[in-house]
Amino acid sequence: MFKVLTRQLHKRRVLTMGLAATSSILTPPVERDPCDHGRDVTRWALLSDTHIHAKPNYRFLGFNTYGNLQRVADQIGANMPEGLVITGDLARSRGSADAYENFKSLLAPIAKERPIHLCVGNHDRREDFLLAFTGTTDAATIKDRHIATAMAGPIRMIVLDTLLYVNTFPGMLGNRQRTWLKTFLAACDETPTILFCHHAPRADLLDTRRLFEIISPVRKVKALVFGHSHRYEFSQRDGIHLINLPATGYNFTNAQPVGWVEAHLTAQGGQFKLHAVGGNTSQHGRTHCLRWRA
Repeated sequence: MFKVLTRQLHKRRVLTMGLAATSSILTPPVERDPCDHGRDVTRWALLSDTHIHAKPNYRFLGFNTYGNLQRVADQIGANMPEGLVITGDLARSRGSADAYENFKSLLAPIAKERPIHLCVGNHDRREDFLLAFTGTTDAATIKDRHIATAMAGPIRMIVLDTLLYVNTFPGMLGNRQRTWLKTFLAACDETPTILFCHHAPRADLLDTRRLFEIISPVRKVKALVFGHSHRYEFSQRDGIHLINLPATGYNFTNAQPVGWVEAHLTAQGGQFKLHAVGGNTSQHGRTHCLRWRA
């Protein structure tokens, strides 16, 4: 059975003793490299914009999206991470029950073993999405919004819903979801937190300013991960890392890769490795190391 956000991963935190105080006088303390994972690390596969069609042989811009996800699923299954997050646009165009069945069939072997957390994108029809992955069309937390939280070792994950209208470009969280997020962040503990959504902030998320008014002062929010633009890039806003995932289905320009990202996440930072299966593969295997804001 395909499960979404039903399993929480917990790892035992390991406490290590530092050098004696007298030693620190002689040797200045050294900041930990975010790529030095230590022992408290969780490894996740991050995907976006799979754009699966009802017809497996469908091609767009020269790419067979079904074949791309099949290759990615095989790679992930060969070295299983602790879970997957896919930041929306699971389906092509306007979404459909048949497209979601194809999507589920490709990821079924992984879904039997690991949690798969899904965002809703602007090419996903929310009712069909919810019915396919939760068995109901009712959004549990907020009406007309698919949001969820999960613990992943040393990290908290929050999945947000930015779908405004199907098959239109811009997205929005909306007042009720922003209010929920503000309340939730105020109530939860200080576990480093990563937000996931579909739409890219600044350009495509209409209430970006209001979102950052909420999350910028909350120091436990470390990163925002999204897709939508079919670009792979890293930036920051107010010390929060903005991680734009590459598309798994197809790219818009030859300069961009098609594939997925392997993320090693700790309480101090993250290491992100690109696995390119098409498009511009020049960055295949390249790793970005990020340190979370204090």
